[in-house]
Amino acid sequence: MVEASLGKSWLRILDFALLYIMLALGLNIVVGYAGLLDLGYVAFYAVGAYCWALLASPHFGLNLPFWVILPTGAAIAGLFGVLLGTPTLRLRGDYLAIVTLGFGEIIRIFLNNLNAPVNITNGPQGITQIEPVTIAGLSLGKTQEIFGITFSSPHLYYYLFLLFVALVVFVCMRLENSRIGRAWVAIREDEMAAAAAGINTRNIKLLAFAMGATFGGLSGGLFASFQGFVSPESFNLMESIMILSMIVLGGMGNIYGVILGALLVTMIPEALRYTGDLQRAVFGEVFIDPADLRMLLFGIALVLMMLLRPAGLLPSKLRRQELAEDAT
Repeated sequence: MVEASLGKSWLRILDFALLYIMLALGLNIVVGYAGLLDLGYVAFYAVGAYCWALLASPHFGLNLPFWVILPTGAAIAGLFGVLLGTPTLRLRGDYLAIVTLGFGEIIRIFLNNLNAPVNITNGPQGITQIEPVTIAGLSLGKTQEIFGITFSSPHLYYYLFLLFVALVVFVCMRLENSRIGRAWVAIREDEMAAAAAGINTRNIKLLAFAMGATFGGLSGGLFASFQGFVSPESFNLMESIMILSMIVLGGMGNIYGVILGALLVTMIPEALRYTGDLQRAVFGEVFIDPADLRMLLFGIALVLMMLLRPAGLLPSKLRRQELAEDAT
């Protein structure tokens, strides 16, 4: 019984890892490709989650299919990406980071206080009883038997998330090898030179914000359907920092590196928490609980990464070449 519960908990962790992979790939478009430091990315995650929560819960009494709600949330998040990108076109570096950080906090506070005089988001209490994804009458929130095989809800969501991760990876690969992807890299390397070469830097940067925000909204909708509950405290600044850390750790601008970084940042803290539970089960007490020190260990790991492998674990070829030239 304990082993079955442990297996289900790790499956849920893997489900969240797939969600973070989609989030990291979306932020990688903005940070890794276009070179625009965005610390408010979690705002788009929140927009997608609340769009699903409001349209797929008894809160408003709507009963729309998932293939309507999910694209709607992604599109609205993409629109918010354009709204964020438009006033920040002239900003770069630290100034852009400060503005986007403020945008993320504004969205969180706005959702937290949008319960008076008209209750829309239910404030800090969040929205409950959110409907799961239903495909052809098959609810992913319940255990289902398909072709004689029993699948639990985390299993069903795992395959759904895996499908969307494959779709996001395919889109990112196509963008990376397209004229748009090369324009993003040109802007990242030298925006003035890119503009002199005839690249419309304004539209290309707005497209980067919109594409990244769309993937964030997509992930948020899937998160809300999986959890069945959303609240503003799930979308704080630390979430944005963790998603950015996934990109830095794995390798900025490299799809495979971002996937590796998302898996490591999501799975390692849970493995450390399991180490404390294992000590308690064997010895009856915890001598050293790594779960309490996971943020310290994570910070030390990032410092070592910046010293030993500043380009990340799996950096892109261009990024590796740039660092090699700087070293010489």
